[in-house]
Parts: sequence; structure tokens; C-alpha cells
Amino acid sequence: MRIITTKDEQSEKLRKPVPDFDFSKHVKSEIVDVVREMRKDMKRAEGVGLSGNQVGLDWRLFVAEVRGDFFAVFNPKILKMSKETEELDEGCLSVPGLFIPISRSIWVSLEGYDWNGKKVKIKASGTLARVFQHETEHLNGKLITDHLK
Repeated sequence: MRIITTKDEQSEKLRKPVPDFDFSKHVKSEIVDVVREMRKDMKRAEGVGLSGNQVGLDWRLFVAEVRGDFFAVFNPKILKMSKETEELDEGCLSVPGLFIPISRSIWVSLEGYDWNGKKVKIKASGTLARVFQHETEHLNGKLITDHLK
């Protein structure tokens, strides 16, 4: 897999909302292989999150790893988010070299499915909450540059 950037020919994939992932159309070994490959690519690029469309997949999936905790979330939906926000500089593997101050909720409640198709609910705060918001935006066709004023 290769991470798509805004300068690539395939960059239009970054702007298309990704449809829900259908577990019935994929075998477990394929799902596991994709998640492992995405995690490897994310780490190689020194990132903390990576969405399916960033590697050219039409899978509503992201992987994230913060402070040693790894997540692979299919069909993520942010259920709740704090009104309290924090502005921090944020980068993106698909927009290399650019860091933008982005205000994000300091905590979120996220629902989705793990790679076994089991429903999960995750409450996240701090960096992990920021990563969940960033990757969910990717799956909705939004980039950090959309936060520029």
C-alpha cells in the first residue's frame, strides 16, 4: 500500500466520502491483512492514524495508535463530543509538510466495529480524541486544509 497525498493522481479519493464497510463481502484473512498493512504503513510514515481512503481503499476504516494503544475501527461514528475544545497544530500524512492550527473537541465518544465485526464504543480524550476526529473527517472526504480560514 502507498499513502496517497494531495499531489498524487489519485488525490480525488481523499475527497470522496467512503461508504460503510460490509463485512459480509470480505473474508477475515483479507481484513486482518489490510489492517496489519495499514498499521505498518502508518508506523513507517511516523503517523498516529491512517484511513482507508488514504491508501486508496473504499473501506470505511481507520487505524490509530497512540501511546501504545492500537485501534482498527470500521464504520466509525462520533456519537458525542465535548463542547470544550483545544487548538493545536495538526499534520496529515496526505498533506506532507503542512501543519495547521485546528480546534477540536477534547473528548469524543465513538462507535464502530472492530476487525471481527463486533460493535465497539470508545471514549477518548486528548490526542486519541483528536486522532479519531481527524480520521473520521478523512472518511467523510475532508482534509486538514479545509480548516484553513
